[in-house]
Amino acid sequence: MSPEPRIGTLDSLREHLQWAIELEHATLPPYLTALYSLDPERNPEAVQVVGSVFVEEMLHLALAANLLNAVGGRPRLDMPEMLPAHPRPLPHGDRSLELSLVPFGAEALEMFLRLEQPAPPGAPAEDDGYETIGQFYAAIEEGLRHLCDQLGEQAVFSGDPARQVSDAHFRHTAGRLIAVDGLASALTALEEIVEQGEGTARGSVWDGDQDVFHPERDEVAHYYRFQELKFGRRYQRGDTPESGPTGEKISVDLDGVLPMRPNPRPAEAGSAVRAAQEEFNHTYCGVLHLLERAFDGSPKLLAVATGAMYALKAQALALMRMRMRMPDGAGPTFEYVAPEQRRWSVGENQRIVVLRDGPYVVYGGVPFRRKRKIVSAGNDALTWKTGEPLETEDTYALCRCGHSGSKPFCDGTHALIGFDGSESTPMRPYKELQHVHDGVGISAQRVGELCIHAAFCIGRTRPIAAMLADTDDSDVRATIMGRIDHCPSGSYSYALERGGETIEADLPQAISVLEEEDGLASALWVTGGVPVIRSDGRPLETRNRVTLCRCGHSGNKPLCDGTHRQIGFREETQERHEHE
Repeated sequence: MSPEPRIGTLDSLREHLQWAIELEHATLPPYLTALYSLDPERNPEAVQVVGSVFVEEMLHLALAANLLNAVGGRPRLDMPEMLPAHPRPLPHGDRSLELSLVPFGAEALEMFLRLEQPAPPGAPAEDDGYETIGQFYAAIEEGLRHLCDQLGEQAVFSGDPARQVSDAHFRHTAGRLIAVDGLASALTALEEIVEQGEGTARGSVWDGDQDVFHPERDEVAHYYRFQELKFGRRYQRGDTPESGPTGEKISVDLDGVLPMRPNPRPAEAGSAVRAAQEEFNHTYCGVLHLLERAFDGSPKLLAVATGAMYALKAQALALMRMRMRMPDGAGPTFEYVAPEQRRWSVGENQRIVVLRDGPYVVYGGVPFRRKRKIVSAGNDALTWKTGEPLETEDTYALCRCGHSGSKPFCDGTHALIGFDGSESTPMRPYKELQHVHDGVGISAQRVGELCIHAAFCIGRTRPIAAMLADTDDSDVRATIMGRIDHCPSGSYSYALERGGETIEADLPQAISVLEEEDGLASALWVTGGVPVIRSDGRPLETRNRVTLCRCGHSGNKPLCDGTHRQIGFREETQERHEHE
């Protein structure tokens, strides 16, 4: 009889797969720190190597989450245990291996080689205190096989398939993001992780993929990519782990590396360096939050989380270049920021969060639908026609840059195009800005700064401002009220008398994608008092009607100012073509 595996229960399996998530994440801060320190013009080969390994570690993190979800677990990333102080041991691994935050160089290379080293031939599976990552995953494989034999495959793989992150949600790697639905796909996912790190099971230096930067070449595994940088040569066909790389030369310019104090500590409170460190930490913890949401039932958020990674680079470079304040180089500290300090990522209540230079993240399953403007033969605005609800996850992200290929949803394009989503200074409260125009039995209030030029206030013959003179006629008065009720931004509102209670249309808590005449794509119409929180954590004034920019060009971000009309903004999506 074979010996009892170390992972012998479903609870133990789920625990170890959570450890796998913690292990894969633990590699990210060291790789990012080394990557940020490299000048890409002076060290293109090193940037390609470290960058490609980082992307594949993100892939491994997603695969580990898929494995845990498949067996009925819940991945967790947004927690203090993910970001202990550096240097730190590999989670549940050999305590002699420490991970440090250091700039690229000999020390970083030796750490990466030790981290990615292949398991020796015949090495035993190890579930705790493992010497190599391959041995740890071998223990998980043993546990999976054992539990499927004992309980049956269906009992082991009891997770919801909808929680799986698939190729539709992850890009920019030659590796495969495998949806796990049974033992065969689970073993394939484990093989993908191990082979990308250590090479194929045959002892080859190759990982089985094509090189993403050099498609004419096969790709070497992580361990051997770092050997290429250490020895200054590429692996070529015929090379083995014993021969080492014998191919073309590659160079590393250590003068093209930003200096940085190893394992940076928080700078003095109130200093510019500390402010930059805190900004980076907030962004990084926001990424952890989005990753956890993506792996916890909202898979489409993975594109948003990976897009948010791009913001980290600019913040880290600004920090590492603060040499005048810290001659030996400042650096990111990767400290955990509690959710309550981030404000926007706390709780399950319905809300919309504006991500810095990124999309709108919608929490709490706010209903989402389309509304199309109905106009007269003379092109006068008459009303809105509500379409069928759009399918969403409980947490979803909406495009703010105007360039997503999946509009109205975000697909991460904002990060690739360098979208500048800088928000304007918060506006004063509505009551302080409004201009009041009285009629008979009605007092119209208008805030021009909120107008998106939807044209309901113009009327078929006269604008509201002119019609107020005739409001002794109840039909005119009713027409004004109806037109104001259709104003999506709430730029216009009304009371029955000056200073009276504002009367609002009874609008549900929802978000609507507006389409105006001739297919013109308009704003996101937020109704029912759903809170909107700026990227700096400050809330917009909560009102019954708010319109948010989605063309990316408003001068009043995050609010719409009607610029979509000037630029002729259109929405073309595969979903709508298929529907037509």
